[in-house]
Amino acid sequence: MANKARPPQHSLFEDLFALVCAAVLVGMGIYMMKLAGLLTGGTAGLALSVSTVAPVSFGQVFFVMNLPFYLLAIRALGWRFATNTLVAVTSVSLFADQLDHLIVFETLQPAFAAIGGGVLVGIGMLITFRHNASLGGVGILAIYLQKRFGVRAGNVQMAVDCGIVLIGFFLVSIWLLALSIAGAIAMNTIIAVNHKPGRYQIV
Repeated sequence: MANKARPPQHSLFEDLFALVCAAVLVGMGIYMMKLAGLLTGGTAGLALSVSTVAPVSFGQVFFVMNLPFYLLAIRALGWRFATNTLVAVTSVSLFADQLDHLIVFETLQPAFAAIGGGVLVGIGMLITFRHNASLGGVGILAIYLQKRFGVRAGNVQMAVDCGIVLIGFFLVSIWLLALSIAGAIAMNTIIAVNHKPGRYQIV
């Protein structure tokens, strides 16, 4: 029986270009949520929560928090995945911390920040998944489970992210918490609908 042909890999330029584009989308989404006082899931959500109560930036916490997950990425998913993920995480960390100097919102409704920010982050994460990378943390685990057991990455992300956002019960009002959960659902629905096994596989 002939072996199934392996799909061609993206070129180095294609990966780098896509991951920088993803960083712009994710950074903007996180920035909108932060301005509106919202939370989000995953490692980004934990970093956002820490940055609101400690004298450190989101980018600094996000970068450091992801460091332990690179070992899992290397061992379970390979050096290229780990390297691409490092590029993605570093790009998001740098870009998110510079947005205060690049853009100012005169008005930003929390409901729009939740859904719009969630969509931006979801699309950015989808791009990283399709270019053999993740945004670290839960994303690495989600990709591993999808490749190893066929569990949809978006479903894993949604379950973990909603749990993390619930921590916000102690940090924000019930209204902002509800919007944060809505944002997490919007973000992970983008991934669950568009990143299914057998359609577009990372290589």
